[in-house]
Amino acid sequence: MPAIPLPGARIGRDPARAIKRGPRRVPAEVVAATQRDRLYDGLVHTVAQKGYVNARVSDICLAAGVTRPAFYALFAGKQDAFLAAYRHGTSVVLKLMDQAYASAPDWRSGARESLRILLEVLASVPAFAVMAVVEIDAVGPAARAARDQLLDDVGRFFVDAPPLPDAGLDAALINSIVGGIYSTIRRHVAAGRTADLASLLPSLSYFLMVPFLGREAAEAELCTGSENEMSAPPCAPLDPPSTER
Repeated sequence: MPAIPLPGARIGRDPARAIKRGPRRVPAEVVAATQRDRLYDGLVHTVAQKGYVNARVSDICLAAGVTRPAFYALFAGKQDAFLAAYRHGTSVVLKLMDQAYASAPDWRSGARESLRILLEVLASVPAFAVMAVVEIDAVGPAARAARDQLLDDVGRFFVDAPPLPDAGLDAALINSIVGGIYSTIRRHVAAGRTADLASLLPSLSYFLMVPFLGREAAEAELCTGSENEMSAPPCAPLDPPSTER
């Protein structure tokens, strides 16, 4: 799990997270930060269980153990809270992916490691995966814009990729790769198969690498075992993921 927990990784009403009363008054900013984190967790679990449309502010507050006045002191409403939790959670995921990418010796291993981290983190917090990957579709234009920005941000993992013969293809190709990977992850999460996301690493890595390395090199990389390899047989026949969004 990341050092900064993803929204949904904890239970909002956990007694250990309650603000303790005592002779010393807890600073207002500490109270607000604690309530915000608990509301993130309450929102993620509520949305994952009920769906965004059916989740009410009162349900989120109940799951978080936070009052409605406290909720509205922090957020303008349900959509605002959803977007705040989404942006916070995806920033945590991107930071972990950045760290994995930066510590790798080359683009090939960096791309694979950042993808591995993405799959592992989503699998480790299924409620966040449902909220951020599936239920975001029900939120509206602002959420779609936030998701599009996230997918654009993922493009930074291709900066060091081997050059393509036609540089003009770069942007469209990268958008297609990122969109295809996102679509495949979404299908698994929507089908209740979040725990199986790690098994996608070989096929998604192949799909990511083959345009830049060529089929033979990409297959050779996927057929190279390692101690931290999770997976499905890496050398099984591979079908590129759908690019539907």
